[in-house]
Amino acid sequence: MASQDMRSTDRFWSPEFTYEERNDGTVYMRQVGDLPDHLPLLADYLDKWADEAPERTWIARRGEDGHWIQISYSEARQQARAAGAALLAMGLGPDRPLLILSENSLEHAILGIACAYVGIPYAPISPAYSLVSKGAEKAKAIVETLTPGAIFADDGAMFADALSVLADGDCRVINARKHVPGAESVADLVMHAPEGVEVARASLTPETVVKYLFTSGSTGSPKAVINTNRMICAMQAMVRDCYRFLETEPPVVLNWAPWNHTAAGNKISYLVLTNGGTYYIDDGRPVPGEFDETLRNLREISCTWYFNVPIGYDMLVRELAKDPALAKTFYSRLNMLFYAGAGMAQHIWDQLMKIGRDVTGHDVLLATGLGATETAPFALAWTELERTAGNLGVPSRGLTMKLVPVDGKLELRLKGPSITPGYYREPAKTAEMFDDEGFYCMGDALRPVDPGDWSRGFYFDGRVAENFKLSTGTWVSVGAVRAKLVDAMGGLVRDAVIVGENQNQLGALLWLSQSAHQMAPDDLNQALAERVAAAAKEATGSASRIRRARLLAHEPSLDRGEVTEKGSLNQRALRTHYADEIAEMYQSDDGVFIA
Repeated sequence: MASQDMRSTDRFWSPEFTYEERNDGTVYMRQVGDLPDHLPLLADYLDKWADEAPERTWIARRGEDGHWIQISYSEARQQARAAGAALLAMGLGPDRPLLILSENSLEHAILGIACAYVGIPYAPISPAYSLVSKGAEKAKAIVETLTPGAIFADDGAMFADALSVLADGDCRVINARKHVPGAESVADLVMHAPEGVEVARASLTPETVVKYLFTSGSTGSPKAVINTNRMICAMQAMVRDCYRFLETEPPVVLNWAPWNHTAAGNKISYLVLTNGGTYYIDDGRPVPGEFDETLRNLREISCTWYFNVPIGYDMLVRELAKDPALAKTFYSRLNMLFYAGAGMAQHIWDQLMKIGRDVTGHDVLLATGLGATETAPFALAWTELERTAGNLGVPSRGLTMKLVPVDGKLELRLKGPSITPGYYREPAKTAEMFDDEGFYCMGDALRPVDPGDWSRGFYFDGRVAENFKLSTGTWVSVGAVRAKLVDAMGGLVRDAVIVGENQNQLGALLWLSQSAHQMAPDDLNQALAERVAAAAKEATGSASRIRRARLLAHEPSLDRGEVTEKGSLNQRALRTHYADEIAEMYQSDDGVFIA
């Protein structure tokens, strides 16, 4: 194949592994060799590129006139020093962090790197915690945990109600646009004299906290995951070791994903910063009505590394297939495509690979991986060309992977310099996340692609905490069953909760898709019954066959921990909260689709 140039050893890793197996079946797997040397602080990388490539654009975003507003590395350092000094003068520090409510913006980026430059932790949180959560309850819990010294809200008018709840007399408010009386503006902060910055900069260590990233709060209030310089810089050294083209070609990235989430906030944004690249903020989204902005940007920006979620690739591949000029621009400098957040449908995979091959004459790597907020997040990765989606990869250099047999599955645990030291101000929950050997317990199960050769990577095998047993004693892999059911429902259902713990057969609670809501009730019921029956017929056993299903009218609640800010369902919380409906479904056939 003409694809071999994409797999040359100077572009991607060629890892080798050592293994150790214990008597109980636990296996330890680690790459041969140590993690390459790297700078220990994010501030070191900003200084490095401000010195070596001062005029290169670090970050850019379209202005209201449609033109790109760009901030160079030298400008970024200057503004970071000034804003950092201003934040220190406000009294911010290790115990008085900065809380960021807003979505991605240039101001958000500057405040983030300013905090990292002077040792002030910051916490970007999901806007949904302030705007969707009733009474901003999620954000209030975060404020109580962090005791921030200041809150940044890009648009003060949008967040006015939340700020009235969250900001007290000891907590300052910062806006990009002054909609809140008495608020500071970012424009003023970046003009501040950089007094005290050198002392603060000199006091930084690898253990200095860069930020707190909040987990989705699936059980109670969200937890603040500590992110230090050590774990972030080690994680980026792992990324460079894996994607070796980054060392010789500064990355160009266009990305929409929110910085309050570890994928964009840590992996992608710091991939750009630590390698002297350029980050274009994409104000488009992979949703109808907003994706046109992404396409507009992709017609101008040729990325070297591209990330999206599967639904985003589904929308993109349709446009690439019918627009040769867009496809040519998109693939012209592209080293690889990366997807995360959900499994990718095979037809999307096949189309992306075909278009890339047709445009470039060779295969363009399409890959995924596995990580968590607690792993900074890069942990498992894969760089071999595959014919099918789903290979999560192998552990990165510097990490030790421990696979522990649990109820017929292999539970993933990790140890290394990129693992968080814990949850801020939550010692009990921190203790729960590590086993007796100090390994972080991911809660995910893995299945080897090739049982005889674990260096060939692993497939996701469900969340251990989500799974349950039927009354027969058979374990149910909830993630896999849910994915197959939703796919089998042919677009009628947008999501499902798998139920049946201690029952003799599986059931499901269903949420209708938008298109299903447009159907006549009789037609819809018939279609649902046929789909449930067809899915059951295709299933291979009691642990995968849905025999009973009913619709839910109530939307899952963010405040009750039933849904995360990313929109994914918390299966265990929903099973608990809908216990009465589940019991009724097993006791009566009324309103139940039976297979």
